[in-house]
Amino acid sequence: YVAEHSARNLSLVYRLSAFWAGQEGSLLLWEWLLTLFAVILIIQNRRKNKELMPYVSAIMMAISLFFLILLIFVTKPFRLLSFLPSDGRGLNPLLQNPGMVLHPPAVFLGYVGFSVPFAFAMAALLTRRLGNIWIISTRKWVLFSWLCLSIGNLLGAQWAYMELGWGGYWAWDPVENASLIPWLTATAYLHSVMIQERRGMLKVWNMVLIILTFTLTIFGTFLVRSGILSSVHSFAVSPLLGTLFLTFIGLILIFSFTLLLSRWSLLKGENELDSLLSRESTFLFNNLILVGAAFAIFWGTIFPLVSEAVRGTKITVGPPFYNQIMIPIGLALLLLTAICPLISWRKASGKNLRKNFLYPLIISIIGGVVILRWTIQHPYALISFTLAIFVTATIIIEFARGARARKEMTKEGYLKSFFSLITRNKRRYGGYIIHIGMVCLFVGITGSSAFKVEKVQTLKKGESFTIKDYQLELVSVDSYPTQNKYITSATLAVYRGGKKIGSLRPEKNFYTNQEQTLTEVALRSTLKEDLYVILTQYSEDGSATFKVVISPLIMWMWLGGVVLVAGTILAMWPGKREKLQLAMHYIREMKKGEV
Repeated sequence: YVAEHSARNLSLVYRLSAFWAGQEGSLLLWEWLLTLFAVILIIQNRRKNKELMPYVSAIMMAISLFFLILLIFVTKPFRLLSFLPSDGRGLNPLLQNPGMVLHPPAVFLGYVGFSVPFAFAMAALLTRRLGNIWIISTRKWVLFSWLCLSIGNLLGAQWAYMELGWGGYWAWDPVENASLIPWLTATAYLHSVMIQERRGMLKVWNMVLIILTFTLTIFGTFLVRSGILSSVHSFAVSPLLGTLFLTFIGLILIFSFTLLLSRWSLLKGENELDSLLSRESTFLFNNLILVGAAFAIFWGTIFPLVSEAVRGTKITVGPPFYNQIMIPIGLALLLLTAICPLISWRKASGKNLRKNFLYPLIISIIGGVVILRWTIQHPYALISFTLAIFVTATIIIEFARGARARKEMTKEGYLKSFFSLITRNKRRYGGYIIHIGMVCLFVGITGSSAFKVEKVQTLKKGESFTIKDYQLELVSVDSYPTQNKYITSATLAVYRGGKKIGSLRPEKNFYTNQEQTLTEVALRSTLKEDLYVILTQYSEDGSATFKVVISPLIMWMWLGGVVLVAGTILAMWPGKREKLQLAMHYIREMKKGEV
């Protein structure tokens, strides 16, 4: 394995990432993380959850056993060569990117992390201890896993944007979809579990969501490892590995749903839905939309397999299918992002609706009218930006209202009141910050999708062309060798308004060991837009062909990811108030005999 994926001339960081670059190493990483998490769980719960922990440990060991079987009998990462090579083949050039160091481990941390709430859920079913203890005990694990999967998806998108050289960041590739689907179901779980904690409802639904989320992480691993679907991310086809993964997925579903059905009567909700105008209803709508999105992506991903089984021909589903479905779904979710946290429990009154939504509605309408001239030809973009204003306004007003109330109560300064408000209720305000991050993501996705401009142009030295308000002039094309690759670099002077604002140097690199050519894009990023240049061809006469892409607002997507991470970290560490609430929860469950 080392000879196949590493080499002497690799830097230390890429030698490290070579550990998970191949099939065998990535499965070994899965097993190692799973074992590490099991040890942490045992240490965390050494004085609590004494009824649940034996079953939790057994389930974690069963999952670990499956991956050990794969490692020992199928992939064999420690297999020896029959000869001593002078050097290794080295890391695939496509993987020699900072994204390779962070993206796969982040996804794996998310995947493996969801085994913990799954194990606790199954332990709760096995022991009939079906209160909220399993939820309380795994809250940080779920947030941590969701955070890692969020980071993994964002890093994967940025990796594709910077390394694959096509001007986009999400191609609805099967492996991309495989990590997005469990993220959607986990997001649904994070919202619906609040209803169970507050109203004692949706107990069966929450069990179903955590079972599906964990199963989908195994499905995602299956897609990549089996190579059953064509993807730029997948490994070589391995029928045996695919069969074993499918068998394991089948066993998980049979075991968990049989157990769930046997405990159905014990999972009856403590309350019923009082009104469609309530927080419970909006959270339920949120869940249905998220799960519907997950199902649509899942169906599009497996459709080539279904079509091959039925018709004998693989029919691939392309981006238009996903975009047609996901755009309205995304807009609906953006609307609910504003409504869900602020509408009343049980039943919303007219006073509650006016208090929380009247001013944001007015602000968003005014904002929509202002941006109408730029978005009139893109109705979805107009709706998206207007909803983004609506969500942002609701959150800012809620922050301001809370800080003002605390200032009046404590006589603190406004700034101190604002920060005290956040630190005293980190879970709530961390959630608001996550929603602000999601708004930024939507702004970036909308701008870069609806208003993208592309142009392909061939230039000789000294020639220039114009795209939007940029003028690009070819200064030179240079070729030179380095230690392990041959670089061809083009230098472009960039002008705007007749003034030079910088230079860009896109490259084509030929890696001698792997005999593989890769493109290195050149990028100029601002909050307004990205200028993205790809060197597609070059000739001996010094001419070169470029693909230039202008992606408006795409920087907001990456900034949104940073805000999302910050909000999740804040929500993961509850303050004294939340710790007291958790302690009271434990006491109530103890009185019921749940601990």
